[in-house]
Amino acid sequence: MDDISTGILFSLLILLLVISGYFSGSETGMMSLNRYKLRHLANQGHRGAKRVEKLLSRPDRLIGLILIGNNLVNILASAIATILGMRLYGDIGVAIATGALTLVVLVFAEVTPKTLATLYPERISFASSVVLQLLMKLLYPLVWFVNGITNGFLMLLGLRVDKTHDGKLSSEELRTVVNEAGGLIPRRHQDMLLSILDLENVTVEDLMIPRNEIAAINVNDDWKSIVRQLSHSAHGRIVLYRDTIDEVVGMLRVREAYRLMMDKNDFSKENLLRAADEVYFIPEGTPLNIQLLKFQRNKERIGLIVDEYGDIQGLITLEDILEEIVGEFTTSISPTLAEEITPQPDGSLLIEGSANIRDLNKSLNWGLPTDGPRTLNGLILEHLEDIPDSQLSIELAGYQMEIIEVSDNMIKQIRVLPNQLKKTG
Repeated sequence: MDDISTGILFSLLILLLVISGYFSGSETGMMSLNRYKLRHLANQGHRGAKRVEKLLSRPDRLIGLILIGNNLVNILASAIATILGMRLYGDIGVAIATGALTLVVLVFAEVTPKTLATLYPERISFASSVVLQLLMKLLYPLVWFVNGITNGFLMLLGLRVDKTHDGKLSSEELRTVVNEAGGLIPRRHQDMLLSILDLENVTVEDLMIPRNEIAAINVNDDWKSIVRQLSHSAHGRIVLYRDTIDEVVGMLRVREAYRLMMDKNDFSKENLLRAADEVYFIPEGTPLNIQLLKFQRNKERIGLIVDEYGDIQGLITLEDILEEIVGEFTTSISPTLAEEITPQPDGSLLIEGSANIRDLNKSLNWGLPTDGPRTLNGLILEHLEDIPDSQLSIELAGYQMEIIEVSDNMIKQIRVLPNQLKKTG
C-alpha cells in the first residue's frame, strides 16, 4: 500500500463506498418487493422480474451473496481509510478515519441507498439483478460454503431454512389487501370481493326465508283454493306439502302448472304432483361458500333447510347467495332493507321487526350481535325473555330502542333513537 499514491487510495475508497451502497440498496430493494406484483410481472414475461424471482427463490443464498460482497468492500474500505488517516494525520488519523468512515458509510452506503430502494424497489431490484445473477455464478462455491455453515448452525437451533413461508395469504390477510387497494380496485368491486370472503362465515340460516314465509300449497286443500293460489303466485316455484309444511311432497314450477292449466284434461292434483320436482334438502349450519358449490355441483337453484330432526326451517335460493355477493337484485320480490327502514323527521329510524340483523349492520354500520337470532324482533325477544308491550323503551347492545308495535306475538316496528345514530355514524 505504501507504493500507491494517496489520490488512487481516495479513488479506491470512493469506489468501494459506491459498491457498498449498491449491495445495501440491492438487499433492501429485493426484500421490499411486492411478491404478488413480482409474480404477476414474471408471468407476463418481464425479464427483470424473472431474474429477481429466481434469485428470491433461495433468499438465504441471495442474502449470503449480498452480505459477502458488502462485508468484503466495507472491510477493505476500512483498511484504506486507516492508511489514509495515518498518512495525513499520523497516529491520531486512525481515530479520525474511523469516525469519518463510519459517518460516510452510514449516510452514503446505508441510509441513502436503502431509502431509495424502499421508494423504488422494482427499479432498483430489476437493474441490480443483472449483476447479482452474474456474481451468484462466479461466487457460488463461496456462497454455498457460507450458507452451509449458517444453515447447519440454524439446524442446531431447531430451525429449517427449507421450511419457509410459502407466501400464501389467509382470508384475513387477503381482506386487508383488498381494503388497502384504494383506487386500484373500484369500491363496488372491493365490496364484492369482501362479500365472497365473508361467505365462509355466514350460514344458510342467515339468509333463508323463514318457514312461515315460504310460498307453499297444501295439496289436501280443495281444488279451487289450489287453483287460486297458483293463479296469484308471485314466485317461480312453490312448495307442495300435505297438511303441514314438514310433509313436503315436491317443488312445483309455476310455469309448469300454467302449462297444465292450458289443457283442462291434464289439470288435476295427480298431474300437479307428477309435474313437481324432487325437493333438494340442505342441512342447517351449512356455510354459504359450501352451499354455493353444492348448488353448482347438484345443478340446483333452490333448497329447503332442515334441522337435525328433519323439520323444515326455511328456504334458500341460489339468487339469495348471489345477492350476498353483488347486492340485491331489482327483481327481488321480498322486501328490501330500504323498504324496512323509514327515516323520521326527528332523525330516528323506524325499522320493521323482521329486518335482518346482518343487513342492518352492513347497511348502517351498526354492531348488533349476530351470533343469535337473525331478525331484530328475535334479538329483542331474546334480550327481554318475554313478549313486551308496545311503547317500551330498552337499551340493546348500546342502542336506544323504542318498541312501537306488537302483534301476533311479534314485534312489528321498532324506533331507534337519533342520539345513538349520531354516535355510530
